[in-house]
Amino acid sequence: MKTGIRPRGGPFIPVGEITLRASRSSGPGGQHANVTASRIEAVFRVDDSLSLSENEKTRIVRKLGPVVTAVSQDARSQTRNRDLALERLESKLAEALAVPRRRKATRPTRASMTKRLASKRHRSETKRTRRRPDVED
Repeated sequence: MKTGIRPRGGPFIPVGEITLRASRSSGPGGQHANVTASRIEAVFRVDDSLSLSENEKTRIVRKLGPVVTAVSQDARSQTRNRDLALERLESKLAEALAVPRRRKATRPTRASMTKRLASKRHRSETKRTRRRPDVED
């Protein structure tokens, strides 16, 4: 069992800051699914977190909202679904915390500009030859 999650590029978040709720799983599964609460919902309230800095909180709220949820009902066992839900929550938070790389402005190369202009000239010539001939007086 996990004691917490560590999103890539973020701090360790203990399970105490994450609300875990169990409920009955939906879908097929026979008698076992009807009597066991194996579906797990992991709910993380960003504003209540003590592990995250203000900058990290604002980044997550901007991308995912103030409450981040992850659900798992894939496995039969509640503990496996708990771990799966925490993994999904961890990947959502890691994605929200990821800082995108800044684009480095580049100029087109001389060869690419020459190639582009040559293709434009070729296209222009093709269209010009398709026109009706001029009527000369």
